[in-house]
Amino acid sequence: MSNPMRPPRTPRPSASPCPRTTIRSGTARSALPAVALTGALLLAGCSGTADTEPPGSTSAKMNPSPATTPTWAPVTGSPQVIPAVRSFRRADGRGWRPSSGARVVVPAGAKSNVADEAQRLAKELGGMTVVYGDQTVRPGDIEVKLSGKNGADNVPVQSTADEAYTLTASGTRLTLTAPTDAGIFYGTRTVKQAVRAAGGLPEGTIEDRPDRPQRGMSLDNARKPYTQDWIEARLREIADLKLNQFQLHFSDDQGFRIQSDTHPEVVSADHLTKAQVRQIIALARSLHISVVPELDSPGHLGAVLDHYPDLRLRNAQGRVIPGAIDISNPKAAPLIDSLLKEMSELFTNPKGAPAYWHLGGDEYQALMSSSPSTSYPQLARAARQKYGSGGTVEDLTTGWLNDRQKTVEAKGKNRIEAWNDGFFASPRVSADKNRMVDYWTGKETGKRDPASFLREGRNVMNFNDEYLYYVLGEPNQFTYPTGQRIYQSWTPMVLRGTQPVAVAASMTGPGRIPGARFAIWSDRAQAQTQQQVAAGIRLPLAALAQKTWDPRTPALSWAAFQALANRV
Repeated sequence: MSNPMRPPRTPRPSASPCPRTTIRSGTARSALPAVALTGALLLAGCSGTADTEPPGSTSAKMNPSPATTPTWAPVTGSPQVIPAVRSFRRADGRGWRPSSGARVVVPAGAKSNVADEAQRLAKELGGMTVVYGDQTVRPGDIEVKLSGKNGADNVPVQSTADEAYTLTASGTRLTLTAPTDAGIFYGTRTVKQAVRAAGGLPEGTIEDRPDRPQRGMSLDNARKPYTQDWIEARLREIADLKLNQFQLHFSDDQGFRIQSDTHPEVVSADHLTKAQVRQIIALARSLHISVVPELDSPGHLGAVLDHYPDLRLRNAQGRVIPGAIDISNPKAAPLIDSLLKEMSELFTNPKGAPAYWHLGGDEYQALMSSSPSTSYPQLARAARQKYGSGGTVEDLTTGWLNDRQKTVEAKGKNRIEAWNDGFFASPRVSADKNRMVDYWTGKETGKRDPASFLREGRNVMNFNDEYLYYVLGEPNQFTYPTGQRIYQSWTPMVLRGTQPVAVAASMTGPGRIPGARFAIWSDRAQAQTQQQVAAGIRLPLAALAQKTWDPRTPALSWAAFQALANRV
């Protein structure tokens, strides 16, 4: 990104008693590391105050001096944030910067559902004072207010309209409005990033909202345990990028990574306690991130089956199939259902909010055989017994996932997902119509084009392994994805391979392809440290955020986008 030209000095008003201290826009600001924000942000200007602070203020400091207009060098150019704002109407003026004595004003009061958003922003901008109620908005202040009906605190949104916000920088004041506290939160992310990147916001009005309603990251902590601190740091990172989902794949062949009281024997030594999971969920909720738990079955169950060897799937020759459960065994479903029920009760959701659950369903080895009925005769017999003489192993497997869906739905989950290779062309049984397809690959046996799912009326989430799969150790011809490739070549419509899915435009909008998640898979757990993973996913996550927020071709070059990502 080219540096903005240094603006001419603005003459200091004669009435202003404050010294001329500024934070300049452009790369001079970028030299200031994030950790220096607390000490530096409030040096951009100055203002006095005319009002005393009401009870409930976050600061007891009194500012009795007359209010004065802060002075600073104009903030130039467009807002510098990731993802870029959808609309900015420029106006004449100096813009807004954090300044000494400036406050965050919350007219709705200290008990409103935007008070926590205001408090978070005030802290991030160096410890600004927060005041509540009917206050005069003074020069330098930020006013934060809801434009829609008040709702409960931190309820995940129902549509992109709930995530919209408006920011206006005018006359040295900044006004943030939104219909929900989620929209307010995203507006505060824009303010935080703009201050980091350019010292503040230019004069004018931002009107912003996302294109795709579901935008997020998926983490495999089953094969590589990640610490609570690492996970929470990633939640804060993706929240700043306005991503709103976090999928947790906590069970696989290599580990079961969450405490279980019903089946403590299956839990790996290195795991998250239930208390830690509750803390992660609470943080995610406060950041307007929905958690999507995944307990994969009927494959990828090795860590559980290590303790239930009689439930392991065997082929016609008696060979054990690693990770696969024998779904014809009458003891199989009760075991998995008991874990699903327990974990469903752990992963709670606010009342009225979407309640997600991921069933897995991928890579069940029985269906990767050229002749499942011949290779697994016990499954074929069970299918005929349950579905008649024409029943198939595909029918039996589809029925297994349908039954597991009923289990979690009985616990209140209402947004159910499974991997695309867990959907089969079953002659007798169809996958539940309310289950979303998470499309990750077109390489599996019996592969189905993503277009076929869209044409049959299913919604399809984008996990395209060509762009969005960060597989540790790069096995099976995977390569670490780059932010540049996502930024330049991928869109939510590119579900498989490198070309947009070939269906009518009416099937590719946000209502049918609701978004995408960037997936971290820990196939070779020791290939990277947690710190290396964090560094490797940083730019891809930023690129994903940009491409799911705004459907247009990005205005910045990759080099400029990368430079901006390094500043915000």
